[in-house]
Amino acid sequence: MKYDFDGKVALVTGASGGIGRASALAFAASGAQVVVSDVNVAGGEESVDLIVKAGGRAVFQKCDVSRGDEVKALIQRAVSEYGRLDYALNNAGINNLGANEYEDDVWARAVGINLTGVMMCMREEAEVMLAQGKGAIVNTASINGLVGNGAQPGYTATKHGVVGLTRHGALRWAKSGIRVNCVCPGVIETPMTAPLAANPDMRKLLDSMTPMGRMGQAEEIAAAVLWLCSDAASFVTGHPLVVDGGATAT
Repeated sequence: MKYDFDGKVALVTGASGGIGRASALAFAASGAQVVVSDVNVAGGEESVDLIVKAGGRAVFQKCDVSRGDEVKALIQRAVSEYGRLDYALNNAGINNLGANEYEDDVWARAVGINLTGVMMCMREEAEVMLAQGKGAIVNTASINGLVGNGAQPGYTATKHGVVGLTRHGALRWAKSGIRVNCVCPGVIETPMTAPLAANPDMRKLLDSMTPMGRMGQAEEIAAAVLWLCSDAASFVTGHPLVVDGGATAT
């Protein structure tokens, strides 16, 4: 579905590929001006090029969301470039597949990017939106923010934390015109899962992890993000929207 976001400004972190890129493209296709952000400069600039070639407007700003100064600069860029900030998708995150997340440095990196990064983005975005009197924030959590994962303590804990931050923000700013929700994707076909999916046996396993028998697509998550930002979801806040092909229904 295409929404009417003409004159609106959207910010997407972690937008060099996957869910972030799909969401940035979807915002632009609906008329929004987009601020694309990532630590991957080449990928982020490619996302901007795709938007511009399709007739949209976008700029790129490099940002490591675990650094407060870079997050502040990112939000300031959005305002200086377009004058406002209406929607934000805090999507930047990492999944330390195969790593021992009980190791101090691996754990700290997961928390810094997946949780602290989301908090700092929310904090800076809300400051702008409070001045406007309106805005919508969506955080990218995971089904591992709702259920357990015996292999990844860092990823599971941080994604549970994102759900908690989302509910906190929804309550804090409910009467100020700011809605805060999160999406909880299941197994999605993105650059993050591509190395696993390249193995035919592993691809079969990944497909079998959902009752629908396939991996989700980044565009399917983007559709949920845009709905949460749109006026169609005007009475929705504090909600973890599960998009997982039925995985958590089992």
